[in-house]
Amino acid sequence: MADSIEGQVRGAVDAWLRWLPRWRIGTARGRTRVCRTCFGSPVSTAAGLDHDVPHAVQHALLNRLRYIVDAEVDTYTARNLPLVDRELRRAAAGEPDGYRPEADLAPEFDGLDVDPEPDPTQPFLFTLAGLAAEDAPPAGGTDEEAAAEPEFTEQAKQALRRELALADEHAQAVGTALCFAVAGHRERIAEALARLVEPQVDDLLAELSRTLEQPR
Repeated sequence: MADSIEGQVRGAVDAWLRWLPRWRIGTARGRTRVCRTCFGSPVSTAAGLDHDVPHAVQHALLNRLRYIVDAEVDTYTARNLPLVDRELRRAAAGEPDGYRPEADLAPEFDGLDVDPEPDPTQPFLFTLAGLAAEDAPPAGGTDEEAAAEPEFTEQAKQALRRELALADEHAQAVGTALCFAVAGHRERIAEALARLVEPQVDDLLAELSRTLEQPR
């Protein structure tokens, strides 16, 4: 598994390095919520990304790496955990088919807010999230759908819990292998940040220092 993870990590870092020259600090904006992909991520530490790296830059790399873990766990689950796989398929089949603006985004943008922060002085005519809510089916489902929910015996529940524990153990093993693989690319990542990101941050800070009023 380690060799496979190393190759996938190398490919993810290569793709991120190809994307990074297109990033501009002017496209960044503040967040009102903590990003669950990036905040406290051990992968971020392994990659050498500190708190000074803009979130959009960090998110673009960590999201690509998250896909590797998700794909490995999905493959393991499909091969070895039939109960968990069946429940995942059942949950996916029950997802609404309405408009979903957050679906099928490029890895750089997956997980980010689909709408900008609201501006009281310039109200939106519509938002993507609002359109998705209008197109969503009623919450709760029908009585027929509720009746179709499977009932588990205690033995089946215990078997499902064992499979969930195995899935969690495999995810942790994949995550550990991925962190070691990412650490091998820290120099490449640091060089790209120093060359493409830090000058933009320095220019922004210099511009702010010129425009801010001096204290009286």
